[in-house]
Amino acid sequence: MRTLVIGDIHGGLRALIQVLDEAKVTANDRLIFLGDYVDGWSESAQVIQYLIELAKTNSCIFIKGNHDVWCEQWLAEGIENKIWYMHGGKETLESYQSFTKEQKATHLDFFEAMPLYHIDDNKRLFVHAGFTSMHGVEREYEIQSFYFDRTLWEMALTMDKRIKKDSKIYPNRLKHYSEIYIGHTPTTNYFKMHPMSAANVWNIDTGAAFTGRLSVMGVDTKEIFQSDILKDLYPNEKGRNK
Repeated sequence: MRTLVIGDIHGGLRALIQVLDEAKVTANDRLIFLGDYVDGWSESAQVIQYLIELAKTNSCIFIKGNHDVWCEQWLAEGIENKIWYMHGGKETLESYQSFTKEQKATHLDFFEAMPLYHIDDNKRLFVHAGFTSMHGVEREYEIQSFYFDRTLWEMALTMDKRIKKDSKIYPNRLKHYSEIYIGHTPTTNYFKMHPMSAANVWNIDTGAAFTGRLSVMGVDTKEIFQSDILKDLYPNEKGRNK
């Protein structure tokens, strides 16, 4: 069984189908999604429906991202967060126009069941954005950090590569896990189109919401699979605004 980690999708169903095909995913593969399934391209509701069906054949873990929190609030209470609306929410609302009340209720159940993080048997942590507690995710008191924090990635990027994990100055935040997998901050911000690593952190968000691709990576082999650039798959759309 392979364990594959998937970056932020942002409504790009065509990219999701393409990259899973590129990775030759079978029912034997375990799939860990890092969140932000919606907001950006025109098929957010369709992405959620696809993932619900995918979970019937594959072992899947769906981590919750900040865009998923906003969509969940809308499905549950009709709350249209203004920031959400400007950053892809408008396209998500439009994608739900043909969905019935019953279908939306099923999607709400899907969002509500999403964990904020996952730790596997090899002490690998999967979380959408990051965390701030030096004691690890189990003692994180700011729940929003799991889907909004960028300081974990920023810290990892600035670390001297010569500092080893047994060093006294190695950040305690990072010592709890053998590896940490995140999304949320596009690698295209750093002019990189592939997943990036810094310290023991891997960033799998390769800018599918904007000018990048959707990425899948094998956590054991570090083999990378990618879709086409999203704007080429959706040539008549703009994607998300930064």
